[in-house]
Amino acid sequence: MIDVRHPRREASAFVPPDHEARVLEPSPPANQDPAWFADDPTDPGEASAVVTPVPGEGTTWGELAEADDEAAAHARDHWLDGRRPLEGIPDGYDLTRRSLHQLAFFALAPKRHVAIGKLGLRYTHRGFGTPFFVGPSGDDEQVRVEGGVLVHQAGDHVRSADITTLKDATGFLGLEYREQWFDAFHDPLSPLGSSTRLEVDAAAADAVGAWFGFATHVLERFRRSGAADISRVQLWPEHFDPAMEAGSNDLGQRASYGASPGDDAHPEPYLYISAWGEVDRSDTFWNGATFNGAILGHAQLHDSADPYATALEFYEAGLERLTR
Repeated sequence: MIDVRHPRREASAFVPPDHEARVLEPSPPANQDPAWFADDPTDPGEASAVVTPVPGEGTTWGELAEADDEAAAHARDHWLDGRRPLEGIPDGYDLTRRSLHQLAFFALAPKRHVAIGKLGLRYTHRGFGTPFFVGPSGDDEQVRVEGGVLVHQAGDHVRSADITTLKDATGFLGLEYREQWFDAFHDPLSPLGSSTRLEVDAAAADAVGAWFGFATHVLERFRRSGAADISRVQLWPEHFDPAMEAGSNDLGQRASYGASPGDDAHPEPYLYISAWGEVDRSDTFWNGATFNGAILGHAQLHDSADPYATALEFYEAGLERLTR
């Protein structure tokens, strides 16, 4: 059964009464900031005390989890405490990842774009989806994939559908299928077609969602690195990856820092740093064979004693090289 989601309110049940919860997932109400039309999930705002996944902003979920088993279970399930291990890649992962990419680009992002002109997605519990936005009815809406199921939430109502084809998915969301919704991208996704069967295995879909949860936790922590001109973390539908940007473009230091769930060149997930300017290719750190940057693969993170620390060290090492 799929429930109505309010991630911040759900998390509030596990924090001390004088604290506010901060999470990694979008929460209602819909944000009206014209630059983003999306909430900043870890921002402490004007709260006097918060429980947060980001060290340095208040009490961390990790600290709370040490003293409260129920809080620990919630934090683990939602990638809040930086302790949940990365699991292996299940069978059917690559085919599921490709199908979910099609769904993100041709169904979920268009639903938000039609309503407010924004197309960025985010990590959501067991998957990915839109930030909350104001729909035609005036309700706060979200469309998401949760455990391999397509979900549409509007106000206090939620409905779900199995993932079959893009035509079925767009119809469920009240859209007509189109192969082009947005202005031209540098590298738009090639469409499979409206009636091609999307193959989505539930375990593999959970693995995609788990990768997005892990990556969002790491990126939100890295966003507090102090680098210049840091952007928000968004999951871009054309690349199907959570990413952010940091560093001065004028000084040739800017780069995209992200976490791909896999692509044609790399069938398993990997972290990446994609520099906007030149990099020193004599430095073996810059090992990206198909782009101007560096990668750190899922296998290296999976084998690490602390994959979160390893991931942060990778991003910080790239930032240091670009800004020194």
